[in-house]
Amino acid sequence: MSHIALYRAWRPQSFQDMVGQKHIIQTLQNSLREQRFTHAYLFSGPRGTGKTSTAKILAKAVNCERGPAEEPCNECGACVRITAGSVMDVIEIDAASNRGVDEIRDLREKVKYAPTEVRQKVYIIDEVHMLTTEAFNALLKTLEEPPAHVIFILATTEPHRLPATIISRCQRFDFRRVSLEEQVEHLRRICEREGVRGDDDALQYIARLSDGGMRDAISLLDQIVSFTGEHITYRHVLDITGGMAAEQFAGLAAAIRSGDVGAVLQTIEQLMQDGKSPDKCMENLIYYFRDLLMIKMVPNAEALTDRLVDPSRFRETADAFEQDRLFQMIDILNRYQTEMKYAAAPQTLFEVALLKICTLQNVPSAPAAAAAASSAPAESAVVKQLEQKVASLEAKIEQLLKTGVQAGQAASSGSAGSSRGAAKPSASAGRASIAAKFPPQFEMYLSRKDDADFTHIRTQWSRVLQRVKEEKVTVHAWFVDGEPVSAVDDAVLVAFKNTIHRDTTERAANKQLIEQVLAEVFGKPLKLVTMLLKDWAASLSDREEAGGELQWEAGEASADGDGGAARESGRQPWIDEAIQMFGEDLVVVKKDE
Repeated sequence: MSHIALYRAWRPQSFQDMVGQKHIIQTLQNSLREQRFTHAYLFSGPRGTGKTSTAKILAKAVNCERGPAEEPCNECGACVRITAGSVMDVIEIDAASNRGVDEIRDLREKVKYAPTEVRQKVYIIDEVHMLTTEAFNALLKTLEEPPAHVIFILATTEPHRLPATIISRCQRFDFRRVSLEEQVEHLRRICEREGVRGDDDALQYIARLSDGGMRDAISLLDQIVSFTGEHITYRHVLDITGGMAAEQFAGLAAAIRSGDVGAVLQTIEQLMQDGKSPDKCMENLIYYFRDLLMIKMVPNAEALTDRLVDPSRFRETADAFEQDRLFQMIDILNRYQTEMKYAAAPQTLFEVALLKICTLQNVPSAPAAAAAASSAPAESAVVKQLEQKVASLEAKIEQLLKTGVQAGQAASSGSAGSSRGAAKPSASAGRASIAAKFPPQFEMYLSRKDDADFTHIRTQWSRVLQRVKEEKVTVHAWFVDGEPVSAVDDAVLVAFKNTIHRDTTERAANKQLIEQVLAEVFGKPLKLVTMLLKDWAASLSDREEAGGELQWEAGEASADGDGGAARESGRQPWIDEAIQMFGEDLVVVKKDE
């Protein structure tokens, strides 16, 4: 039996044939029984759920020669001719191809004429959201006050695109997706009537693939019947739809979990040899990992899975993956699926995506690392030492602030003959620019610029830039201006050629994103520390001239930014802490005479 013949044979001809829309059918039947049907209906919902079929059944019910009745008889001349589409007073319009204002004006002209063949003139406008704004405006008045002999039925999959003025003039019915159980039962009934034997797992998989659309399920069933004949198996459905068998997925998931790159590539090659397409395999993998997430997070998730027919068999596989890891894997696969639509070699992207999620399994995520750090029990001696250090730091900062206030008062009480520029130092000269030029513990960065740990970071820097680009292109555009120059245990020092690139990278949101990427690439939390490349080069030069020891002399920072380093002899570390806590604009460093 051909696709058209099977679809027509099982297309609903009465309300009792409708599957999964009991609340809508009951409402319409009650209104027909009480003769209270309205002048305009809006049927909205996903594709294949019966919107147009219900509209035609309603047109037959109001025009049945034995009615209007709750059910059309499908025997009288009116019902038979409406089913065949030969009644001129029941007009079905495809708004996707008749969306202009001229077509709606023509409708307005014809709607005033009384029906010639049946009791009521019925206009069924399918995909009504495709009408233009001008067409909606032309339809508005007619829809609000149509002649008594006219009924409008609007059908759409996207009701949010309709003007509120149109929706408010219709009686709205929202069609829902057909449940999995109802679909399987209806498919089983079709197989019995057609003399076809369908395995339960095969029918369940067909229902899951249809995504709640009964029409899609029947179409897919007809295609598989044409291929298999009288017996439909789960393997037949997979062969027709390009899906992956549960066993194949289980093997691929095990290889990904263990990081077995060779097994992953071998499985991909086998899938391609079997005639699977990379985009279909990618789609199935996303659904499978989504199903694992449902099994892991939701108790009794049998009705929530999309591709796994028997979720209980995959409980052990789901438990083997961490929840955060599943989220990351789905996110990566989804991103590569989007790129695959425009790729010249989709199989290569499919392989790269799977290899990438293989490398994720041993890399702790930044939130997980932070949670592990926060959950570790703190030693009481360390806590006490930190409390003492904070108390000491607060006392020194208070003294520093008092000194700054006195210095400001002394500067304001200068001689009257002095100019304003001499009495009040400029912000660039009077305020500490050390934090803007040099990070805390700068001497340590200088001494460890050639360590093996930093060499590893520098060799992996291209991966960092690529990951930042994947996360946010605009951040990458600023961040690429910098280059790593040194690193300590928990921080990476990046030197920038341009001040604006450095300042933009230092913004809280941008810096947080970069630090998250650093943790992902290097497997541990790393802070981002920045400075200007010219200051780094000048410091290296001064260090070489001083025989490897750089003495800091604060207060001599050049305001013209020509690369001169701000230095302070014997600078206390709490000055760095104060600058980091309060910002350079609030901290004044005064050199003792």
